[in-house]
Amino acid sequence: MTESPQLTQVFFADSYDHNELCQTLSKLPGPVIGCSSAGQLTLNGFQKDGISAMRLHSHHFKAVPYLIHPLDNLADQIEVIAADVHDRLQYSKQQAFGLLLVDGLSAREEAVSASLYRALGDVPIVGGSAGDKLRFQNTYVYYDGQLLQDCAVFTLCMTSLPFTVFKHQHFQSTEKRLVITEAIPERRLVQEINGEAAVKAYADCVGVEVDALNASVFSRYPLMLRIGNDYFVRGIAGVEEDGSLKFYCAIDKGLVLTIGEGTAAEEALEQCLRNVREEIGEPVIIFGCDCILRRLEMEERHIDKAIGSLMAENHVFGFSTYGEQYNSLHVNQTFTGVALGG
Repeated sequence: MTESPQLTQVFFADSYDHNELCQTLSKLPGPVIGCSSAGQLTLNGFQKDGISAMRLHSHHFKAVPYLIHPLDNLADQIEVIAADVHDRLQYSKQQAFGLLLVDGLSAREEAVSASLYRALGDVPIVGGSAGDKLRFQNTYVYYDGQLLQDCAVFTLCMTSLPFTVFKHQHFQSTEKRLVITEAIPERRLVQEINGEAAVKAYADCVGVEVDALNASVFSRYPLMLRIGNDYFVRGIAGVEEDGSLKFYCAIDKGLVLTIGEGTAAEEALEQCLRNVREEIGEPVIIFGCDCILRRLEMEERHIDKAIGSLMAENHVFGFSTYGEQYNSLHVNQTFTGVALGG
C-alpha cells in the first residue's frame, strides 16, 4: 500500500445512487475513505442529510487505508495488516493513530476493534459504525471506488503533528441496577431482565409505559456497564415483537447494568474540548464519531443547535454513528475522536 500525505474523508446519506456516488468519490484526491451515516458533523454543526467531505493535506502527515472484508475472516487479514503497520512505523519513526469505519449492521465491531488493537500494540484507535438514518436496513463503507457491506476500513495515520485521542460521554451511573437473565449475544438481543420480559423491566425502571418506548427514551435513559473503573453505555437500538431489546453493541447473560443519568451536556462537552486544547493546543481539526442517540437526546432537549455550534467552533468534522470505536472497545452514546494540532 502506498503512503499518501493527504486523506479525504466523506460521509453521506444512504439515499444516493450508488454508481453515481462511487464515480464522484473516485475523482476526489486520495486515498478516500467514508461511509453512509445517520447524519454528519460539519463545520456548520449537525447535518441530517446530504454529503460532507474533508481533505487533510500535510507533509507532516501520511495515511494508509486497509480494507478488511469479509468480517468473518478477521485473523488472517489483521495479521497481514499488523505486519505492514509495524514495518511502516519502524521505518517512519513517527507516532500514529488509526481511524476505523465499520459496517454498522454487521454486529462485528467488537471483534474488529479488539483484534486490531491487540495486534497493533501501541496505536490508539477511534472510529464509528456506518448508519442509514435509523432505517436499520443497509449501511455501507466506501473503499477504492466501491460501497461495501460486511467490511471495515482501517486507516493508519502517521504524523509528527501533536494529536490526542479521546472518549467523551455525559452520563453518570445511578443506583438503579438491572441483571440480564436471558440473552442471545450473537444477535445482540436481551430477552429478560431481572427475570421478566426485557422491555417491561426496562420500562418500569425508567418510569415509562412500554408503548411509549422509542429512540428518544433510550437516549435519555441509557444502560451502563462498568468495566474497570469506567462506565460504558450499552445503547438500545429498539424493541422486538417478542418483548426483547435489541442493542447496538455486545451484550450477554449475567451482566449487571445500571441506568444512566445525564449531566449538563454543554458544560461536559466544553470541558472535554478544553482538555483537548490543554493537551495539544488549538486543534486544526477534530475527527469525531458521535452516536446518533446523542443527537436525538440533544434534539429532545432543544440543545442540538448549541451543541452543533460548539462542535463547529472547535473544528469538529465527522458523522453521527451507529456506535463508536475507542481503542479495543465498541461503545454507544459516546463521542469519540482524534484531535490534530498544527
